[in-house]
Amino acid sequence: MTRTILTGANLTTAAPLQGADLAERDRRALAAIDGYRKTAAVEGGVTGAGGFWMALADFPALMVIKLKLLFDLSAIYGHDAEAFAERLYLLQLFQLAFSGGGRRADLLAAIEDWDARPHPDDFAHFDWRRFQIEYRDHIDLAKLAQMIPLVGAPVGAVVNWRLTERLGETAMNGYRMRWLAR
Repeated sequence: MTRTILTGANLTTAAPLQGADLAERDRRALAAIDGYRKTAAVEGGVTGAGGFWMALADFPALMVIKLKLLFDLSAIYGHDAEAFAERLYLLQLFQLAFSGGGRRADLLAAIEDWDARPHPDDFAHFDWRRFQIEYRDHIDLAKLAQMIPLVGAPVGAVVNWRLTERLGETAMNGYRMRWLAR
């Protein structure tokens, strides 16, 4: 599902921002993150209010919101998400935001000097299983309470807000690293 979303999310993404300084990009990124946080919170609240069956719709909906946020941040920081290497970078940022502490150092090392290294041309070498397990393990307990009718609404809103905020902050810092490496 993530691969499918990742290959189609660029259809509604703006062109890379050109000619802006880092402060302007950060301002736009914060505004984008705020909008996506609010959208994710509403989505989590609505699906949480419906109990188990509606909460099942939360995972794919939240995944779309998060990946769209990454595509938009990529454009804000002047990168073209049409490029396959940029899509790999987005996945690295996603993993960095939602992996355990032991894995974060490896992921951080993987994004350092990103633009100076060669990258694969396809997803053949990407470990989708590890990606899915780390993400699932990170959100399991938080999302479990969302499946309880009525109680799930505020839980879903808060959890989605925080997960989206964490991803946005991680992505901003990743793009700042790339900016400063130039």
